[in-house]
Amino acid sequence: MSARPFQVLGIQQIAIGAPDKQRLKTLWVDMLGLEVTGTFQSERENVDEDICAIGSGPFKVEVDLMQPIDPEKKPAVHTTPLNHVGLWIDDLPAAVQWLSAQGVRFAPGGIRKGAAGFDICFLHPKSNDEFPVSGEGVLIELVQAPPEVVSAFARMALL
Repeated sequence: MSARPFQVLGIQQIAIGAPDKQRLKTLWVDMLGLEVTGTFQSERENVDEDICAIGSGPFKVEVDLMQPIDPEKKPAVHTTPLNHVGLWIDDLPAAVQWLSAQGVRFAPGGIRKGAAGFDICFLHPKSNDEFPVSGEGVLIELVQAPPEVVSAFARMALL
């Protein structure tokens, strides 16, 4: 196995799904005090989400509260309450290339813009014969960290 050409810097987001995101907002926004910082809808991803935040600056973590646009269509963002975990990556293209070469299975769609405007891609939750490494039941989003996040994590590592 060759040397890993990228770093996982930290948690970028968690995504929580339910049939009705208003019920999620009651807990996460009204009771726990998270701030809604944006919204995102995508027919292709079958998602209607509110983007919330914990913390600030480069250490801000998103909490995405999601419901399906159509509960009968895939992806079914509401059938797994903890839908996925997003990880900040310092070099997303290098990570995808290296992980693919190691047998990691990626979900269809490749690298693309995500809801928060960062380049993203997903590790598939299930392996197959061609790609024997997966999230083992967990969907994992890899998110290209912007320069200020990469720098902040580098500074924190020196402390």
